[in-house]
Amino acid sequence: MHNRSGSGIWYSGWTTSPPIRYFIIPAERDLAQSFGVSRTAVREAVKTLREKGLVEAYSGRGTFVTNGTSHAIRQSLDLMIRVSQQEGVIHLAELRSVLEPEIAALAASRIEEQLLTTMRESVTAMDRSLHDPDAYIEADLDFHLALAEAVGNPLILSLLDSIVGLLRDQRSRIFSVDGGPERGQFHHKRILEATERRDPDAAREAMRAHLGQVREDSSASVVITTQSKPTS
Repeated sequence: MHNRSGSGIWYSGWTTSPPIRYFIIPAERDLAQSFGVSRTAVREAVKTLREKGLVEAYSGRGTFVTNGTSHAIRQSLDLMIRVSQQEGVIHLAELRSVLEPEIAALAASRIEEQLLTTMRESVTAMDRSLHDPDAYIEADLDFHLALAEAVGNPLILSLLDSIVGLLRDQRSRIFSVDGGPERGQFHHKRILEATERRDPDAAREAMRAHLGQVREDSSASVVITTQSKPTS
């Protein structure tokens, strides 16, 4: 993406005041298809470009390639969470329990067919990838991202952007817990069914149940990690 943005092959135009050439990055779905990667991977790549000052995002206008002189500095929560793995698991679980049930409820009342298709495709991909952690985790992230996109609130997407690395790590640990992926899929399908019915209350409760499972499996993964460490 960096190379393509530097070569300026994307949508372009001119501002009128001052007269500056600009390039607009295509939509996430188009980029994902172009590069053959998940939409979550595209979102993280764009986030990295923003942190380097190479692009800037404007709500309602799109993401623009910058001239390299501006820098969007965004603080990461990774260090705070990872100082203590056990506390980090609790903090991340609490944050998700605050955000995601209401995201699911709002998405159920607002989602469009294109994002429902993304959710269905993600569930199918996870079914195929119960023994492939990388593919499963990317599809899992895409599933939850589709819900967040359906809400149509850029602040929610920004919040999730800031913790996507932590969410990937959490999913990676859960995948190592016996039966973790299968339990996750049970809840994903309940969330999808409630969203397809446009039932906010059912979607909220399905997400709460899913996050309860995530919390339990995350705690189990910490125990597994602790037990696997060699004693000195």
